[in-house]
Amino acid sequence: MPSRLLDTAWSVVAWLPLVATLAAAPALADAERGQGERLFRAQCLGCHSLVPGEHLAGPSLHGLIGRPAGSVEDFDYSPALREAELTWNAETLDAFLAGPDAFLPGTHMVFWGLDERPRRRIIHFLESRASEATDH
Repeated sequence: MPSRLLDTAWSVVAWLPLVATLAAAPALADAERGQGERLFRAQCLGCHSLVPGEHLAGPSLHGLIGRPAGSVEDFDYSPALREAELTWNAETLDAFLAGPDAFLPGTHMVFWGLDERPRRRIIHFLESRASEATDH
């Protein structure tokens, strides 16, 4: 019997790192979202609002994920964005934020591009806002 108890104890010990990782996942996701929000405020908020219908130099990014490019009715997009046949998702945003002019020549976006980590964090933040909107 003691041998079986020892085997059970080792089984529990073997699972502890996985349990700890799973328990920490929500905190890590919240931290990543917070970093994305800070980056969004530093890099994007000067030209883009998150308020529906509130446009600055660029269109409101409220509801951006899943939206066709150049489709907000009351914003004057560049012809390149109006005619683009793409939908904003993690992949298209990643390519656009890496280099707007290279991804979509003729865009009016005055931006030189972001490195991978900041792009990923901003995209995660925008995706989390989209999922919050659908949760309500």
